[in-house]
Amino acid sequence: MLDGEPNVLLGPFSAPGARATPWASALAVLAEAEVFWLSTVRPDGRPHVTPLLAAWSLGRMCFTTGHQERKARNLERNPRCVLTTGTNALTGVDVVIEGSAYPVEERSEREVAATDFERKYGPHLTSPEGTWYGLGEAVIGGDVRLYRIEPAVGFAFGKLPTSSETRYTWPSR
Repeated sequence: MLDGEPNVLLGPFSAPGARATPWASALAVLAEAEVFWLSTVRPDGRPHVTPLLAAWSLGRMCFTTGHQERKARNLERNPRCVLTTGTNALTGVDVVIEGSAYPVEERSEREVAATDFERKYGPHLTSPEGTWYGLGEAVIGGDVRLYRIEPAVGFAFGKLPTSSETRYTWPSR
């Protein structure tokens, strides 16, 4: 878990009578989501957005990428990024985490994250027929880069029947 629970504030773009989304509810969305979108900044300043797998591990959101993929090259120059997930519907909750992504270097931490990814995505990673079979071993061995996002701010956007905007900030670390 992050160092302390975040401060939770209902934002000004919320409907009358809306309530802030508790951090535990936002964590549940992050835990259940299968697809995430990572936004990074290209060297020329243009945005780069790509879908990927991500999991809550090591007390943060984590994701993987190849060492030479565009997002990895972008993060080497500028670690600031945005990770987004939610529903493709007018109901539910969308969650956004803004922060900086840094490679996880310690093998013991990569082992924990690989286990968490395998637990979350199951046969997609663990079955020989799975699309990403062997990803866990690649994470542990460092064949793919594992990133952990240090959040600066987070948001939860509640949709119908009552729209809400919740802002999460963490105590200084």
